[in-house]
Amino acid sequence: MTTTTALPEVDEVVTHARAQDVQLPGGAGTFVLITLDNGFDHTKPNSFGAAGLRELGEALDTVARRAEAGEIVGVGITGKPFIFAVGADLTAVPAITSRDQALEIARLGHETFSKISALPVPTFAFINGASMGGGVEIALYADYRTISSDVPAYATPEVFLGLVPGWGGTYLVPHLIGTEKAAQLIVTNPLSQNRMIKGKNAFELGLADRLIEPVTFLEDSLAFAAGVIAGTEQVERATVDTSEAAWEGPLDKASADADGRTGKAAPAAYKAIDLMRLARTASREEAFEAENQALADLIMSDELRSGLYAFDLVQKRAKRPAGAPDKSLARKVTKVGIVGAGLMASQMALLFARKLKVPVVLTDLDQERVDKGVAYVHDEIDKLAGKGRLSPDASNRLKALVTGSVSADGFTAFSDADFVIEAVFEEMSVKKQVFAQVEAAVPAECVLATNTSSLDITEMAADLKHPERVVGFHFFNPVAVMPLLEIIRGDATDDATLATAFATSRSLGKTSILVKNSPSFVVNRLLGRFMGESGRIVDEGTPIEVVEQAFAGLTPMPPFMLISLVGPAIALHNSETLAAAFPDRFAASPNLAKVVEAKLPSFYGSDGTLDPKVLELFEAPAEPVVLTAEQVRERALEALADEVRRMLDEGVVQAPQDIDLAMITGAGFPFWNGGVTPLLDRTGIAEKVTGSRFLPIGVASVPEA
Repeated sequence: MTTTTALPEVDEVVTHARAQDVQLPGGAGTFVLITLDNGFDHTKPNSFGAAGLRELGEALDTVARRAEAGEIVGVGITGKPFIFAVGADLTAVPAITSRDQALEIARLGHETFSKISALPVPTFAFINGASMGGGVEIALYADYRTISSDVPAYATPEVFLGLVPGWGGTYLVPHLIGTEKAAQLIVTNPLSQNRMIKGKNAFELGLADRLIEPVTFLEDSLAFAAGVIAGTEQVERATVDTSEAAWEGPLDKASADADGRTGKAAPAAYKAIDLMRLARTASREEAFEAENQALADLIMSDELRSGLYAFDLVQKRAKRPAGAPDKSLARKVTKVGIVGAGLMASQMALLFARKLKVPVVLTDLDQERVDKGVAYVHDEIDKLAGKGRLSPDASNRLKALVTGSVSADGFTAFSDADFVIEAVFEEMSVKKQVFAQVEAAVPAECVLATNTSSLDITEMAADLKHPERVVGFHFFNPVAVMPLLEIIRGDATDDATLATAFATSRSLGKTSILVKNSPSFVVNRLLGRFMGESGRIVDEGTPIEVVEQAFAGLTPMPPFMLISLVGPAIALHNSETLAAAFPDRFAASPNLAKVVEAKLPSFYGSDGTLDPKVLELFEAPAEPVVLTAEQVRERALEALADEVRRMLDEGVVQAPQDIDLAMITGAGFPFWNGGVTPLLDRTGIAEKVTGSRFLPIGVASVPEA
């Protein structure tokens, strides 16, 4: 097939195809090894743009001529150190402005990779490092595959972004490992917050023929290739059942799972499932052309542009937080103090010790609480060691870093601390008292950070001698898992304190956003408006079940499940804080208050269904207003649009991008929506409620022709 459409000119980092002759062991013959290498270190992974695909195609044409002439006995493809390949160069997608251009890049990928399977000699893929998307697919065109046991990430993340594995994946993967495993890799894992698997898992799924240790990976892979070519190495693969029942059943299940996770709001998942259905009866050429057409449609969709916008936020904006002061102002942190030894505080202690490698002291009111907190940290370290993620020496060193002290001694254990964070009861008077006592004990330049989720930073610091060193440092639970840190500047917070907070966050591996001191900051304010509106709708008479079903594809979980996750008491406290600050649009739900008063920990029972005890507490209004799921969804989105506009007008964050970054990394909002603002723009709700879009056309949507 000849390609004709002119692709847009982009500044592509070309992944070169560097070919070299290798003499196989045992006299098996001359072998061509093609190494994919973009010329950068492992921090810039190999990817495939138009120029890189063409260069690879030319290298394969040369190899084909040599193979036909009998000069070589086999061909292998591998990657530069630590990286095999991570798929298409997505930075070029925004430059694609027509479906014909999208179709061209889809076909170019198929044409190039198909040259591997067309070679007249045995072909091999030596998967030596991270492999994603097109990196997974190119290896599938080879006859045989080896994979290193230390491959850290192997995935087909396309559905997560709004694409499909469209360079052969939806045909080749199910025919290699069956639709049950293929659907897990192609649909379920991406929809599960883009879950990655390891090299060992990929081998166990049948995606590689040999699992090889990294120290001698290339040497052993070449020996495997020599054995296959010489006939001394046999490869056995499981037979895939292509009967209709065996093929379709897992795909039906995947479709139902996608319904539950996306509410049919992510078209890529269903495109991928349809393509895998087609793969059972279609020829390879027919299946590949169907992938081309699907890719062309999806590349020109707002969902993909929103997914790429979200990807860009977490890859780029997260690394350069908007509004952060010059990092040269940051002070060095050599010791950390934590006030409190509960679960959140203990999780923080583990993170500080692991990432900063500095002494961490937990304090609390009595020895029993302190001992419990330190024991939690030590137990978690033991678990990591048991999984092989820490050596015995590293485990012992970490344990030695985390100690405890009773706070009744006047916080003398913090006398040489550079950074102290409080994680005590969410009550202003308690936090002010703690900071007054800590300030008397710590050095003059020690940062005083608060993990408050909603309280006023300026008020918290107001009575201190040095309010300029107080900063909000709001983690999300669970601390080790959730990427976001909201860093809040009080009215008096100085640049050195703020810079130290951002530098510390960076060392902890967190995504940070700068937030203006305001009630509940960003994530909890928006979730408070969302959950508050949902609660109001239920209080007015719409059944909880209807409300819970209304948000699939919009939020990571239904509102009352979300309330259950954070805890009804914490959700009530947040809503009361917001109601006090903004009584015109926030109100604490009386039914939620009853759940808290009854000390019920969740709206859901252990069986995963709504708890009848909770439902019994809810009072029906005298004149109930019952909405449909669609009406519930629209009303909640309208409330979110209103709150986002207010927050931007108040300068709570620098730009809409910070709100989206926060909701993606702090609340798990889906990539395919782009967080919040692209969804509100795309549905027209932003203009309906606020009079304008949040983002210019083309930022998270297809540019106008």
